[in-house]
Parts: sequence; C-alpha cells; structure tokens
Amino acid sequence: MLETIEIETAPQPSAAIIWLHGLGADGHDFESIVPEIVGPGERAWRFIFPNAPIRPVTVNGGSRMRAWYDISALGHGSAEDVAGFRDSASQVQELIAREGGRGVVPERIVVAGFSQGGAVSLYAVPRFDQRLAGVMVLSAYLPLESVFKGERCTVNDATPIFMAHGRADSVIPMSLGSQSRDFLKLLGYRVEWHEYPMAHSVCQAEVADIRKFLFRVLP
Repeated sequence: MLETIEIETAPQPSAAIIWLHGLGADGHDFESIVPEIVGPGERAWRFIFPNAPIRPVTVNGGSRMRAWYDISALGHGSAEDVAGFRDSASQVQELIAREGGRGVVPERIVVAGFSQGGAVSLYAVPRFDQRLAGVMVLSAYLPLESVFKGERCTVNDATPIFMAHGRADSVIPMSLGSQSRDFLKLLGYRVEWHEYPMAHSVCQAEVADIRKFLFRVLP
C-alpha cells in the first residue's frame, strides 16, 4: 500500500478523492488546496494524497525521484512505460479497495491527478471494473492510446471526466491534452474540458471549476 497524506473535511467521510501528484513532487503538493475546495461544514469528504514510489527516471539522467512511471524521452510518439502504468493503476485500485473497507463505495470515489498523476488517473479509471464517481485530469493526457480500445472496461464509459490544461504549458503541451479529449469524445466519453492562461500549473479559476465538478459528481 502506498504511503498517503489524508485530510478529512468532516467526521465519517461519505466520499473520497484520490489525488496523484506530478513527477518529482509528493503527496503534500496539493494538501493546501483542500480548504479552497470544501468549506467548513460543507461536505464530509476524505482527500487522499499518495506518495509515488521512488524510481530512476531516464529522461532526467536516471536520477531517482518520486514518479508514477518512467519517461524514456520527451515528445509525442516516445516509448511509454507500460509496466509503470500498470503498476501505478494497481496501486490506485488498492487505495479504492481500502476505501471500501472504510465504508466509501467506488461510486463515491473520484480519482484525480496532475501531470504524471493525471496520466495515471486517465489510464486507470476507464480500465477499472467498478463504476467510479469521476476522474480529474489536470495538465495531462491519455497514455497508451493505441491499446485503449481493447483494454477499456465499459462500466466506466459514462463516468464524468474533467480535463484542464494551461495554454502556455511547455511541459505537456495543451495539444496533447486536447487530442486526448477528442479521442475520448469520439468513443462516447463525457469529457468536460477547461483551458486557462497558465503554464504547467494550477490557477484559481481552475480550482473553482474543480470545486464545481466535485460538488456535482459527489452530491
């Protein structure tokens, strides 16, 4: 089981948000955003911020850091770390299963992530065999697109997808995000797209939109 940082907005949470950080960050990265999403007494939710395993990252000269998968090269068309995505998706499933043991059913769970974490979220949720409440993909893209159709699980075909990207993102260009959006929409997925005048980051307008999305899919 992954190490996690957890914040409960009220006792006995009835829903959970599993939020994956980006490359080289850790579970504390989005901790401070919780009060901006849920005010005192508004909702009883559990925010779960897991720490990715520490592994060498090829594109960074083999330096060891927290990463959900290896990156061999930058740019569209580069070889993708299939084993890394599968391992990370399996770890997300373990966290979902643990929530079931704490009384939170999958239909009350949102999986979210920024950058690498967003890519893992969008890899994992459509392949999960139980219906989830939603997925949030922040400054990320759909990985392993070539095998997606054969691996998707129909139970999450109608699960709402929140995608957000910065127009000035030089790390993961917005074009990758919009291509993923179009691909998913063609397959019938319910994608809610947002773009902002920012780089590879998160802005206040985005946080406000995240709040609206979560309050809608976790009523």
